[in-house]
Amino acid sequence: MKISASRWAKTVALLTLVGVVSACGLPRSGPNKREIFSGSVQKEGDAFIVSVNDHVTRATGVVPALGFGRAFINAGVVGSDVIRPGDVLGLTIYENVDDGLLAGTGVNSSTLEEVQVDGAGFIFVPYAGRIRAAGNTPEAIRRLITDKLEQQTPDPQVLVRRVAGDGATVSITGAVGQQGVFAIERPTRTLTAMLARAGGVAVEPEIALIRVIRGKHTGRIWFEDLYDNPDFDIALRGGDRILVEGDTRSFTALGATGAQNRVRFDSQTLSAVEAIAQVGGLSTQTADPTGVFIFRNEPEEIAQQVLGRTDLVGAQRMVYVLDLTQPNGLFLARDFAVRDEDTVYVTEAPFVQWSKTLAAVTGSLTTANAVAGLSGN
Repeated sequence: MKISASRWAKTVALLTLVGVVSACGLPRSGPNKREIFSGSVQKEGDAFIVSVNDHVTRATGVVPALGFGRAFINAGVVGSDVIRPGDVLGLTIYENVDDGLLAGTGVNSSTLEEVQVDGAGFIFVPYAGRIRAAGNTPEAIRRLITDKLEQQTPDPQVLVRRVAGDGATVSITGAVGQQGVFAIERPTRTLTAMLARAGGVAVEPEIALIRVIRGKHTGRIWFEDLYDNPDFDIALRGGDRILVEGDTRSFTALGATGAQNRVRFDSQTLSAVEAIAQVGGLSTQTADPTGVFIFRNEPEEIAQQVLGRTDLVGAQRMVYVLDLTQPNGLFLARDFAVRDEDTVYVTEAPFVQWSKTLAAVTGSLTTANAVAGLSGN
């Protein structure tokens, strides 16, 4: 059966129009697989493109190690009765005479309600002079004052008590129930106890990070790890600064996913499957499950493990490829760890672009026929 000249001309015209429309660049969510692979090192690009397998998941499964160093862990709990600069003491002095040094006539005791320990660690007691208080217990201070006063009044009896003061304090800021400056007291000498005193964390415990700054030393720990590892419940020191914050790590999702956005981590570890689920999964209408890519700047040591090389210098651009249609594809995606600043990109299925091309062509033909019909009237 011969094709008429007019039908042949229409076919050629249609194919030409399809080629023209395709060349014009139809809208799409991003590059296709062919374009991504063209940027590989093997094709004179600057990125290593690696298919994910069990070796890759093990080599890249690096989770930032958080914890406290020896300077924090080896610090013992501060004694609850040790006096420190800034503490406030209350003194009561009994004298065994009717007319004493401190008490008035007919009164055999005198009370000093608030005596603050100065920055050098001393207090001043009338007739006893400067007394070293910091580093001593109330009992030791009592003996020191007694020794000084008994040289001037017979058999003095001294009581020393600690009044709530601001000498040994920590500051707590960030995502807690109550920010502020809190005294280190008997019930709040450790990190978890002090956090409870501040009302607990005000973000999801799974993503809560605790930062403790002590002088030049800084330590970070996941809030949940404080209870899993008792060694991390460190003893506090006066001047410690505690910051509670939510996890700031994030990844970017692009392409044929349920949403294209910058997304915060919702757990300490995040797999590729979980990351895709966080943005609504793959688009059922456009996604190509054989083209799931993770773009990352990989540290030198990890890149060398992945590629089995020793000649790389510095961070390397890596593109990891997941094919979810493979028998173990979902297992690999479940085991592959997404890290901070990763870009998760899902390509469109090949038929999507073809469908867009056909839609554009048929739309153009419909418009052309309508115009022709109008011009023929």
